[in-house]
Amino acid sequence: MNKKYLPSALILYLNYFLHGVGCSILGQAVIKEALAGSWNVTAMAITAISAALGLGRLIALPFAGPLSDKLGRRISCVIGGASYAIYLIGLALAFNAGTNGGYQIAYVCAILGGVANSFLDTGIYPAVGEVFYAAPGVATMGIKFFISISQMLLPFALGATVATTAAGLTSYNTLFYICGICYIVLAVLILFAPLPDSDAKKEKKEGLIQSLKTTRFSVESIAMILIGFTCTGTFQLWLNCAQNFAKEVVGWADPSIMQTYYSVGTMLALIVTALLTRKIKDVRFIMVYPVICLAALILVLVTKTQTMCIVGAFAIGWAGAGGLLQIVTAVCNMLFPKIKGTVTALVMIASSLCNYTILTAAANMTPSGVMTMNIVLTLIGVLLGLFVNFRYTKMVSLAFEQKNS
Repeated sequence: MNKKYLPSALILYLNYFLHGVGCSILGQAVIKEALAGSWNVTAMAITAISAALGLGRLIALPFAGPLSDKLGRRISCVIGGASYAIYLIGLALAFNAGTNGGYQIAYVCAILGGVANSFLDTGIYPAVGEVFYAAPGVATMGIKFFISISQMLLPFALGATVATTAAGLTSYNTLFYICGICYIVLAVLILFAPLPDSDAKKEKKEGLIQSLKTTRFSVESIAMILIGFTCTGTFQLWLNCAQNFAKEVVGWADPSIMQTYYSVGTMLALIVTALLTRKIKDVRFIMVYPVICLAALILVLVTKTQTMCIVGAFAIGWAGAGGLLQIVTAVCNMLFPKIKGTVTALVMIASSLCNYTILTAAANMTPSGVMTMNIVLTLIGVLLGLFVNFRYTKMVSLAFEQKNS
């Protein structure tokens, strides 16, 4: 690794520190109540705004990757950072608009936030892998680590930025503005920061549609793609709706501390799982972690206690959000060595499709209904994980044949 790229790596990681706020802020009960009060809608209706983030990713993913390969990581990072700034600052402007189109403005801004996420993913994931070329896996797990740190600190940031408007409404606009401005600063910095020379290589890259035309899909590959859908649903439904369950069903007045336990679980999982993968096959986590999530969700729904909500937050943070999606992607790349780009793109599209469809559905459900839906979705993930593990030996053999054909 060239030391001159270290400042660049820090700038790239800081984008995801802010992303940790942007992707989870709409899941906070206090934020939902503040926005719902301004727009005169129910708190659960704010979940549809979170779903729009997934819609934005779906729109951008098919071309964000090829654009990153063709024009370079720098351009993708700048587009992503600028779009994210519009999303966050737009939330503040939408809050101020109140019932005069505020909800609609926020929905459009959230779509831009999803577009931003796609460009950051396709720019920063390969960029940090190129900076830390000797350990690209550790480099990408560093992204998740920075996200988890910001999510852990989010409840404290909310307490520090809460304000009351002249109309008596609770506002968190200060946090929206601060994060949006920080994204603008990072976008400017990345314009001048040095990045690896591989960014400048001119190679003709195959786009997603062209890759699909030449790809043969097996039952196993479809199962892996579906796991990308189910594992995303597990932690996204928890992240966006669990605090509503704790408040309305359990009777917990301020459940925001659940976010901290969730983030601590995620950070510990990133470290422990990275160590365990040296002795345990990655594919085993695809079976075991969803089982842990399923057990936690059932216990939360049945017991309806604050203690179990905290335990559940830690468990879902660990087993649901602690790198499971990244493990699924890594196993796909190992099992299908000739179509790594295509399979990775499809896993991420399945993840984004889940964000949009599942969260849109959750916006019209009760917190208990959402918890039940999460249990069913996670159960499907458990069954898919069992199938993939059962077929693992055959899948490895096929992968070996493909690699040497």
